[in-house]
Amino acid sequence: MTPLTLYLAAPRGFCAGVDRAIKIVELALQKWGAPVYVRHEIVHNKYVVDGLRAKGAVFVEELDECPVDRPVIFSAHGVPKSVPAAAEARQMIAVDATCPLVTKVHNEAARHSEAGLQMVMIGHAGHPETVGTMGQLPEGEVLLVETVEDVAALNVRDPAKLAYITQTTLSVDDTAGIVAALNTRFPNILGPHKEDICYATTNRQAAVKAIAGKIDALLVIGAPNSSNSLRLVEVGRAAGCAYAQLVQRASEIDWRALEGIRSLGVTAGASAPEELVNEVIDAFRARFAVTVELVETAQENIEFKVPRLLREPA
Repeated sequence: MTPLTLYLAAPRGFCAGVDRAIKIVELALQKWGAPVYVRHEIVHNKYVVDGLRAKGAVFVEELDECPVDRPVIFSAHGVPKSVPAAAEARQMIAVDATCPLVTKVHNEAARHSEAGLQMVMIGHAGHPETVGTMGQLPEGEVLLVETVEDVAALNVRDPAKLAYITQTTLSVDDTAGIVAALNTRFPNILGPHKEDICYATTNRQAAVKAIAGKIDALLVIGAPNSSNSLRLVEVGRAAGCAYAQLVQRASEIDWRALEGIRSLGVTAGASAPEELVNEVIDAFRARFAVTVELVETAQENIEFKVPRLLREPA
């Protein structure tokens, strides 16, 4: 077999927010039995969603698809304020699985709005997290920008009364450019006390940068609708990796594109389980004489508690 050095990035895979969200669905099924309804994918990973569906979770896009007599869980990405309000009006049991780091951004937006500031959000249009965060305030109070060019086109109410927030799963480098453009155009704009891009996104991008110069190709294990996974592909390319591919699992690997490689980087987005990483490594071991080298740039020991409702007896 052809020798292949496989550089395994660390940290990779599940973050504390994803781990908590999955645990919330599992605990809800234990407490109330099946079915438990989940508004939107609990996290962006088909393997995870299918596993929970097999246990009795029912995934829907809107609250009105849920019966009032069964619990509903809000996904890790967060929801607009109107959604829990509607659940309360219908007297439903609702469990919020929003990542605490996303909730932190929601709270920032509310605090700035109470102080009379209009918000600028750096994020991706249509992404559930962006929709949820913008939905914390009345329409028009949050302006969305996706690029530096968008900053130049912003039409704000008062340039002296602005603050910005960001989606938690963005490219660190791309976001820095947009923040710089905002500061240039609006010198008085307020930013978060601590960066909104979450620790897991930052750490996984740093690990990819650490291996990008050593590898002929990069595989990112994650879903095509996972923002943080897509950003890892972009970060790898920007850091000098000539070939970077997103795969959901080993069956999607484009072997023809990898002919002749001698070194490979492997990482996983924050919603991809370690089982899928091992599946990909085993697929390469079947074709190459693989030597695995772990490249660890940070250690993560963060854990978020599940809501009190799930720690109480049924």
